Amino acid sequence: MTDKSPPPGLHRQTLAVRAAVARSAYGENSEALYLTSGYVQPSAEAAAARFAGDEDGFTYGRYGNPTVASFEQRLAALEGAPACISTASGMSAILMMCLGLLKAGDHVLCSRSMFGSTIKLIGTDLAKFGVTSSFVAQTDLAEWKAAIQPNTRLLFAETPTNPLTEVCDIRALADLAHEAGALLAVDNCFATPALQRPMEYGADVVMHSGTKFLDGQGRVMAGALCASEELVQDKFLPVLKSAGMTLAPFNAWVVLKGLETLSLRLQAQSAQALALAQWLWQHPAVAGVHYPGLPEHPQHALAMTQQSGLGGAVLSFEVRAADAAEARARAFAVLDALQVLSLSTNLGDTKTLCAHPASTSHGRLTEAQRQAAGIGQGLIRVAVGLEHLEDICADLDRGLSQF
Repeated sequence: MTDKSPPPGLHRQTLAVRAAVARSAYGENSEALYLTSGYVQPSAEAAAARFAGDEDGFTYGRYGNPTVASFEQRLAALEGAPACISTASGMSAILMMCLGLLKAGDHVLCSRSMFGSTIKLIGTDLAKFGVTSSFVAQTDLAEWKAAIQPNTRLLFAETPTNPLTEVCDIRALADLAHEAGALLAVDNCFATPALQRPMEYGADVVMHSGTKFLDGQGRVMAGALCASEELVQDKFLPVLKSAGMTLAPFNAWVVLKGLETLSLRLQAQSAQALALAQWLWQHPAVAGVHYPGLPEHPQHALAMTQQSGLGGAVLSFEVRAADAAEARARAFAVLDALQVLSLSTNLGDTKTLCAHPASTSHGRLTEAQRQAAGIGQGLIRVAVGLEHLEDICADLDRGLSQF
C-alpha cells in the first residue's frame, strides 16, 4: 500500500471524495474496482486466522471486498457513523437489520407512513416468524409512546417519509426508544447525509437505499446500514455472511463515485424542488402539495432544523377531484401526458421521475393500509432532477391544464 490515512477533522465535502481504503501499489487516483470472488491467502495459518476473524484480510467475496469496503468507509464518514455495512438493495438492508436485531416474540414499532415495501416486510413477512409490529402516526409522539410494549426492541422511522414527506423529531424518538430499552433506526434515503445525519440526534442505526440519491443517476441497486462497530460486527455481519445479501463490487464502485457529487446534487435538486412546490401550490388543478421546504408544511420548522435548512428533492401533490375514481383518472392523465419527465418509481436520479404511489410503491398494501398512510388515488410523487425548471413545470402543466 502506498497511501496514508486522511487526517482527522475533514469536512464532509472532502470526505465525500477522499474516504476510502488505501491505494494499491499502483497508486490509482480513482478508487479501484476489484472484481473477484476469492482471495489468495499468504499461508494456511493466515487463512485460518482471517476466516476466524482474528486477523484482518479479505477471504471470500460474500464476506467482503476492497471496493465495497471503500463505499462503506465513505458512507460511514459522511453519516458520522463508527461503521457501515452494505447490502444488495435498500430492502435487503432493512431485512438484515431485522434479522440481526430481532427474534420471535420481539415487537417493532414503526411509522405507518413508511415506504410500502417496508410496511409489508415488517408487518406481514416478519409476522410469519413471530415478530409482531405496530404502526403509528409519524408525527404523533404520544402515539409512539403509547404503542411501546415491554417486548419492543426497535423503533423504525423514515424522515421525510415516502411519499408524503412527513418529518419526525429524531431526537425525541431516540429518547423514547432508549427509555424503553429499544433502539431507534432511521431511513435516511430522502435527506441523505448531505442534508441530515440522524446519529447526531441519537439514532442507533441509519438505513440507506443507495439505489437512490447515493448513486444519483439511477444505474444500480445498493443498500447500507450505518451503526456502531458492535452492531455492525456482532449483529449485522453474521447475517450477511449467512444470508448472502452482498453488494456487488461494481455496484459499490458506482455508488462510491456517486457519493462524490452527493452534496452538490442535493443542494441543486432541493432548490429545484422548492421552486416546483411553490409553482404547484398556486396551480388551480392542484389540491395540495407535500414538501418540507414550504412554510405551509406541518413540520416545516423541524425539517429546516434537522435537514440543514433544505427541504430535499422529493415532493408530492394531489390533483383536484370530486372523488377517488376521478382522482385516479386525473392522476393517470397527468402522468400519461408527460413528454419530458420520466414515469418511473425510482427516485434520486438526475432525471425528474414521477410516479403514482397508490398503484406502484404502495400498490401491495390493502386499501385500509393506504388510507391509514394517507396515500390517495390522486397523489403524484415527483423526485426532482436537474432539468431546467421551466421545462419541468411545462411538462406537468401539459396534463394539469386539461382539468
